[in-house]
Amino acid sequence: MLLDYCCRCCGVTLIKRHGPISLKTTPSDTWVVLQNLLMCMVCFYSLYYIAVSLCIGLFRVHEINSLLAPFDYTAQPSWQNPKYLVGVISTEVTYILGGLVFAWIVEEWVWDYAITVTLLHIAMTVAVMSDFPSAEHWWMALGTGLVMMIFGGQLMAYKFFRSNFVYPAELQNF
Repeated sequence: MLLDYCCRCCGVTLIKRHGPISLKTTPSDTWVVLQNLLMCMVCFYSLYYIAVSLCIGLFRVHEINSLLAPFDYTAQPSWQNPKYLVGVISTEVTYILGGLVFAWIVEEWVWDYAITVTLLHIAMTVAVMSDFPSAEHWWMALGTGLVMMIFGGQLMAYKFFRSNFVYPAELQNF
């Protein structure tokens, strides 16, 4: 992704964009989607670990395992509990910034990648914690973050990539 934008001055395109929706997919389209999904996952977890690290430093929490922090849903929900605050704030910051980064990576397909990354995050949480998350506060934070990611990312994508969007009125004469 970064190489794609860095190499534009040379006239080389390393990553193809989705383009218009097509009913026929080719293997190269599938690779583009998988490549974009991989970039979104790497960016999502990079943002998560940056946010967790900053929150741990700001709240001076020493009893938290920073490697498991994105997957830990066991903290007792209380605004007085610094471990809970680290988890909630880092989740929400990650989802807000993630929507903006996803819009930069995939342009108009933010909602699709946001939902896919969230489902993969849930699957990874189940795998890492060896249990299905039953904490209501974790699901509420995840759902709120997902909504903010989708709306924030779509809004940014619409603002900056408006010329690439396909509108229903334009399809009438197609």
